[in-house]
Amino acid sequence: MKNRFLYIGVLAALSVFSSCGPDFLDRPPQDTLVDANFFKTNDQVLAASAPLYSAVWKDYVDKASWAIGDLRGGTTFRAWGYRDDVLFNTTEVSTSNNEAYRAFYIVVGQSNALIQNIKDYAGAEVSETVKNHAIAEARFMRATAYMHLVSNYGAVPIIENNIELLNSSEVSRNTVETVWEFITRDFVFAAENLPTTPVQPGRITRWSAEGMLARTYLTRAGVESSGGVRKQEFLDKAKEYAERVITMSGKQLLNNYADLFRYPYDNNNESLFEQQWVFTTNYSYANTMVSQITYSNDIANGDGWGGDLGASWWMLSLYEGLILEDGAKPGFTLDQRLKATYMLPGASYPEISRTVGMSGGTEETEPLVFPAPAADADQSFASIKKYVVGKAKDVGGNSTRQRYPNNTYMLRLAEMYLIYAEATLGNGASTTDAKALEYFNKVHMRAGLPRWENALTWDDIFEERIKEFAMEGLAWYDLVRLHYYDPQKAYTIINSQDRGGLYIIIPDRMPNPTAWTFEKRGELPRFANANSGNFIIPIPAAESSQAPSLRNPPVPYVFKD
Repeated sequence: MKNRFLYIGVLAALSVFSSCGPDFLDRPPQDTLVDANFFKTNDQVLAASAPLYSAVWKDYVDKASWAIGDLRGGTTFRAWGYRDDVLFNTTEVSTSNNEAYRAFYIVVGQSNALIQNIKDYAGAEVSETVKNHAIAEARFMRATAYMHLVSNYGAVPIIENNIELLNSSEVSRNTVETVWEFITRDFVFAAENLPTTPVQPGRITRWSAEGMLARTYLTRAGVESSGGVRKQEFLDKAKEYAERVITMSGKQLLNNYADLFRYPYDNNNESLFEQQWVFTTNYSYANTMVSQITYSNDIANGDGWGGDLGASWWMLSLYEGLILEDGAKPGFTLDQRLKATYMLPGASYPEISRTVGMSGGTEETEPLVFPAPAADADQSFASIKKYVVGKAKDVGGNSTRQRYPNNTYMLRLAEMYLIYAEATLGNGASTTDAKALEYFNKVHMRAGLPRWENALTWDDIFEERIKEFAMEGLAWYDLVRLHYYDPQKAYTIINSQDRGGLYIIIPDRMPNPTAWTFEKRGELPRFANANSGNFIIPIPAAESSQAPSLRNPPVPYVFKD
């Protein structure tokens, strides 16, 4: 019997998408059957790759991206839902697991279909440059999907031809090492065939691919470690690619961290790769994640369902000076990333409107000041701010229930600076390398913090990454990267995180507080128990039960070139 999610990927690969607008993001592409008459012009070929930037990622971005990336990673917790991810017990039937696995193989299936369709149907009018560009986009997206698959599930099947899978009675998992080699080859092809500037706003470039290669090689240094010592050749490659992007891409950090998430921020000069969402009646092409993480209907379009989501106690403890003596004294932090990522009582967001009442059938609003908990409240939350953009009126009318227009980041320049610093540190206990410190401080000081003058350690860089990318779905993958070469340290970090319990936040005054007191409350479990038996997420039951061959030992992938 065919395994369900891989089979869905096959079916998805049997269709392509086309777009009629002059810009590939002007409006969402429409489904159309594969047609030998379709791939006849450069514009048609480019239009066919448009859904790889949005619709195929839908099931992952909506909820699984933050459920796995941040709940499982420990930066964020949910009080009443997704407790399996919060407490590091994601199972073969967990909702986030099924959604993620399905989405990743749909990305693979659509990427493979596009590659094959271009090879089979591209007409004489289509230039080799455009054909290679679209194939490079497809291979880039396929590599990104496999990066997530191997990080979450370990050994997984590598599929290059979905049609062949229909005629196969079994599918084999491939070894982790060869999956990472496959990922590397796809990104290298993309880097060699993408332009240095986007052919249309939002399209990936050579620098997107080289940035992903920096991330890939940093991870592979641990995958191919020996005795816990990361492979120096790959550390050097990670450093090289990171510096190339930093010095050659023309990209710059935005001056104000909060601007990264204030609409409209899409495709800004710090961004290297974003999923491209648009305001549309078509559910598949709009950002629905905003509905899931917005804390209240008061600041949404009747769809704010994230009221029990908030920063974990561990996450809050990383902001220097915020939590003092286990919350007994008021604390404050200079780190501007806190306000841009999570909301504390009294924090003001003038770009977001909050409903305060109705008058004559008309909604009355005022600029959002995040409210303090009621005097008799049992708990409160440091609710999510990142990606929350407010009501339709706050985004020029370009949103409605479960349909928001803002993009989601997959790769930012800030990561290149921190990859360079970590690759320079390499296997050492610390580094005082001048350029590593310079690049680290680009990120650190942009957050409003004083210059870092001390030697850098792995923990310093890790915590900087956590604060920089919280609620961007990266924390879990940082732990996976560590686990490849030092699993015990990964378990120790996870098991020491206060990640699942309730607390209350009390401002010293409202509005415009100068400090907050944090008190732990409630009886919810707070700590996870990460170990070798639960670190890797199990392949979904619906998949493994229908494809028993997935339980067989993995085999090396046989490369065709």
